[in-house]
Amino acid sequence: MSVASGGWRSKLFGEGADTRPLDAATALKLEQYLLRDLKVKMENGVGVIVPPLHHRAVTLRLTLEPTKSDLHAAQKVLQQLLRDLENRFEPTPSGLGVTVSWGLPYFRNFVPGPSSHYLPVDNRASKAAGKTTLAILDAIRFPSDPEDVILEDNDAVVLLRSDLVENIDEGANLLFDKDLDFWKQTSIREGFVGGEGIGLPKQYALEAGVPGAEKIPDGAQMFLGFTSSQKAALGSDMIANFETIPGLTDQWPNGYFRCGAAMHLAHLFEDVDVWYNTHDYKARVERSFRPGLEVPAGTQTVNEGPSAVEVETEVVGDLKQHGIVGHSASLQPVTRIGTDLIDNYGNFYPTGSAIPQRADFNTLDNPFRWTSDPQRDQASDKPRPGLHFAVFVPSSDAFHRARSAMDGVYPDGTKLDIPARHVNQGMNAVLHTTHRQNFLCPPRSRRSFPLVELI
Repeated sequence: MSVASGGWRSKLFGEGADTRPLDAATALKLEQYLLRDLKVKMENGVGVIVPPLHHRAVTLRLTLEPTKSDLHAAQKVLQQLLRDLENRFEPTPSGLGVTVSWGLPYFRNFVPGPSSHYLPVDNRASKAAGKTTLAILDAIRFPSDPEDVILEDNDAVVLLRSDLVENIDEGANLLFDKDLDFWKQTSIREGFVGGEGIGLPKQYALEAGVPGAEKIPDGAQMFLGFTSSQKAALGSDMIANFETIPGLTDQWPNGYFRCGAAMHLAHLFEDVDVWYNTHDYKARVERSFRPGLEVPAGTQTVNEGPSAVEVETEVVGDLKQHGIVGHSASLQPVTRIGTDLIDNYGNFYPTGSAIPQRADFNTLDNPFRWTSDPQRDQASDKPRPGLHFAVFVPSSDAFHRARSAMDGVYPDGTKLDIPARHVNQGMNAVLHTTHRQNFLCPPRSRRSFPLVELI
């Protein structure tokens, strides 16, 4: 399953091609999921990344025949459209971030031959399973997920991000033009993060008449009241890439998907009313971060840097002492670096550094703004607070480990003695997942119908 040699390798890189490892400065320009010129502001002594205000994720199903000629033609058309957008907008909040990711149905049904050679392999997961395990896996149901969670099978997803809705509209109009005959939309998912004044989450929740909206703190970045995008709690540089962490996957140094990442996309309803009317501020802090944490009332940005990270034994101890598991604390043992690390590009990460690069956003979709299958998706026009959760990680298994930890299940076999949906198990009691899917986010140069040039 690893990168092949001989004819396949020659076809990939070209005879005599320079296949030396990329330097860090070059590699950073190739990740299509990383935006540029993100501002950082200080809140409560903590650096906070200011994300784009508006987000739209569009899932798609391919409509063309899996023939060489049709696929090659579609690859060229999409690549040109993406280049046209880049000529119009820079990948910044004031411009337009465009990220194209591909689901396993695409690789299985349209490029099965090349996929058998080039899809990235997760070395850590392979060792644990005793068999070759890809870095992109089918989505699974987790202990706190409802029985009816939908594990989706879209061929692709396009994530559009900007401070300006009109930029997103322009990108969507170009990419999903009705005359394009190679794909059709299966859902449109919209949302928002942050904003000045009372903030977009509270403003939109009040306008929609959401129960409990009046208790969302003014200026809150997200519905549940705490800052989600502090710099030290998000993966930095290119640490979420397939190839960055030494030995994690087989993509270093010359993998086809080097400078790409695994992506998970999910939708969750959030019970804003219960969150604010059942728990006082202290209880919300304990369930969001960790029990016993003392912060001034009303604080929205709570330090989650390396110095504040908990290890698994501390999470277990919290539960025994307080009867509560903090949401962030439960994740940290598997989403933070356990020891100082120098990555394959020479970047240094201290113990406790974050790995996932999140791009989640609040929404009033129920569950989507539009869906091609409203009956299956139980779609409604009535606004309902929720979260479109998007995250980029070095492998699907890395996400699965993190999401299992959120339910108290750890890779070493430890299982916390508390039901996954218990009111004291982090935020789980106010979250209700409806949809999940894993995707592969290629590097910028291979985002248009990846692997098609190899058939």
